[in-house]
Amino acid sequence: MSSRPSAGTPTTELGTATPPAPPAPGGRDAPFANAGVASGAERNGAGLPDVEVEHDGELRAERDAPVGGQAVLEGVMMRGVSHWAVAVRKPTEEQLAEHERELREPALGEIEVSTFPLTSTLKRHRVLRLPIVRGVVALGESLVIGFRALEVAANAQLAPEQAGEDAEQQAGEDAEQQDGEESKQQEENEIPRSMWIGTVVLALALAIVLFFLIPVGLTSLIKGQLGSSVLFWVVEGVVRTSIFLGYLVLLSRVRDLRRVFEYHGAEHKTISCFEAGLPLTPRNCQRFSRLHPRCGTSFLLLVMIVAIFVFAPIGLPAWYWLVLTRILGVPVIAGVSFELIKLAGRYRRRRWVRALMWPGLKLQLLTTREPDLDELAVAISALQAVLALETPGELTASDLVGVEVVA
Repeated sequence: MSSRPSAGTPTTELGTATPPAPPAPGGRDAPFANAGVASGAERNGAGLPDVEVEHDGELRAERDAPVGGQAVLEGVMMRGVSHWAVAVRKPTEEQLAEHERELREPALGEIEVSTFPLTSTLKRHRVLRLPIVRGVVALGESLVIGFRALEVAANAQLAPEQAGEDAEQQAGEDAEQQDGEESKQQEENEIPRSMWIGTVVLALALAIVLFFLIPVGLTSLIKGQLGSSVLFWVVEGVVRTSIFLGYLVLLSRVRDLRRVFEYHGAEHKTISCFEAGLPLTPRNCQRFSRLHPRCGTSFLLLVMIVAIFVFAPIGLPAWYWLVLTRILGVPVIAGVSFELIKLAGRYRRRRWVRALMWPGLKLQLLTTREPDLDELAVAISALQAVLALETPGELTASDLVGVEVVA
């Protein structure tokens, strides 16, 4: 279902989040033209105890909220407790006519918002809510939602097919026949679902090969020279982490992904603004850091580090056991890492937590970029679509069962 979020003023335990000012005459940014930002005294005063001012002047939220998100093509997906939404900036008719618009070129059309219900499997089965297990299940659900969000965003960038019949011929057609043809036409326009399923399977397979099988394979080449299981898993961990860091560096240099990274930054800033209880306006969100302790980038770095300790007790078995344990150990590593990333978000005020999360936060400098006000407006639209349907601060303990959200 596609809809534009209705105005509302959801109150949460973190503060009050208000929608942007009413629309004013002008261009697509007119509703945000007069959006104000709290003064320095207000930000760091008694009225906003959950906002910290960093040394560079950026703001950082001190509280956690059950919301998360993901950057998509020309947009942002936001996920709440029982709903998720995708907001996408559509291309203009002129851009669609070009047919060859590159990813690095911004879409200049209106914001389209699609909302979907969310019912987690964790709510239905108690055993799935056990520590580590819940992380594996939540990550699986996040992958499904994430790829569906990518599908929605990609389809929003496609040009609609033009009907071959003229208006007079269409006027005489039966209404049901018209609806069927429009539905069929839309399906032909959209990217096939089978292609997205294949993409998910291929992406997961490549990740396991690149970050788990290749490191253990390379380290096995010098297993005889190492002569120690301790040295083996240390070297393997260093190789794995080096491959991961090199992958992120190369990814950050891809020009076509620059805008996706900007939307990633917009997602983080918007969530932080909501967590701090400030009004959700582009200028308010702009003042926050683009780094977030619950980011998926930090999570992946944790995966690389946790893997070292999970594989350590295995020792130096035959090569086929090494390969098998690296494949079967992925869910365990993911579950443990998920628990750690959630704790980091919940206890972000603790100094020791900040010290442990510092490398992951700095790594986000590769996968996020500073967004502009237009991109922040898209992220805000996605979050407001979720907030129009649920109010996280008023949810009961039973409502929050199984809620595991990574930003």
